[in-house]
Amino acid sequence: MRLCLIRTEGSGLKPGFFGDEWVIPLDTAARHVGTDIPLGDSLLPLLPGGQAAETVRQLAERLATADGIDRLRLPIDSVSLEVPVPNPGKLLLLAGNYAEHIREGGGHAEQRIRTFPYVFMKPPATTLTRPGEAVVIPALSPEHIDWEVELGVIIGRTCRSVSEADALKYIAGYTIVNDISDRRFQPNSERTERPKDGFFDWLHGKWHDTFCPMGPCVLPADELDDPQTLDLTLRVNGTVEQDASTSQMIFPVAGIVEFVSSFVTLRAGDVISTGTPSGVGSAKGKYLRPGDTLEAQIERIGTLRNPVVSEG
Repeated sequence: MRLCLIRTEGSGLKPGFFGDEWVIPLDTAARHVGTDIPLGDSLLPLLPGGQAAETVRQLAERLATADGIDRLRLPIDSVSLEVPVPNPGKLLLLAGNYAEHIREGGGHAEQRIRTFPYVFMKPPATTLTRPGEAVVIPALSPEHIDWEVELGVIIGRTCRSVSEADALKYIAGYTIVNDISDRRFQPNSERTERPKDGFFDWLHGKWHDTFCPMGPCVLPADELDDPQTLDLTLRVNGTVEQDASTSQMIFPVAGIVEFVSSFVTLRAGDVISTGTPSGVGSAKGKYLRPGDTLEAQIERIGTLRNPVVSEG
C-alpha cells in the first residue's frame, strides 16, 4: 500500500492509493467499500504514527478483495501528483553518505566510527518540486547542474535523543528525493577569496529553485522492515547513471535519525534525505541540459520523473 497526494480536475489536494500507472482517491475507495475515513490534504495522519493509519490499512485490505476496483483507478497521467510532504518543517539532507560517492569525488571515506554525518538544509518552499514538474536550469549558472537520487525519510512522531535501536519507530514512511546540485556555483566572480567560500559555494549551489524533486508517493514505514535493502537507480534520458543499494550507506537510516535527534528535535513531517551513491554527473563530466528527462527510482517506492528546462 503506497500513498500519494493528488489533484484531479476540479478538486483540491487529496490523498490516494498509488499504483505505478494509476491512482485511486481515498475518498472514492472509502465510498466503494461503504466506510468513512477522515480525510484532509496531508498524508501524515494516514501513515504510521498518525491517528488514521489503522483505518487506512483496513481500507486497503477491504479494497484488495472488493469487486469493481478497476473502475476506481484513474490513469496516472489524468491527475497531478504532488509532493508527498508539501510543507515539511525541516528539509534535511546528507552529504557524503556513500563511500563510493566520496571516492569518485576524490575524497577518502573514513569508517563510520571515526566520523559523523554531514547534514545540510534546503529551503523547502522554493526547492521542492512535484513529480512531472520541471527542474529549471538557472540562467546565472547553467553549465554544471547534476543529479543525486536519494532515499527520503519522513518523520512520523516527535523525537529527541532517540537511540539507533529505537529510531525506526519514529519514521512514518519513505519516498524518493532527487538532490539537484549546481557543482560550480560561484557568486561574485570579482570577489576576494575567503577560507569558507568553497563550502558556501557548494551549499548555495543546492538552493536554486526547483532543486529538490520529491515523490511520487510514500511507502509506509510499517511495510518496510529494513530500509537498508533497497536498490536505487538514476536514469538520464533512459541511460542508467546511478545504480546502487541503500545497504552501501555509511550511516544507516536509524543511525542518521539517532544523530540528528541528538541535537535537534524532529517533528512529524520533517524530511531527511539520506545521501546519494556514486554515479553523479560531475565525476564523469556529464551535466544536465534543457530537454533531458530524469528518472529517479527506488525499489518498492516507485519512479520520480522530471523534465529539465532552461530558465526563462
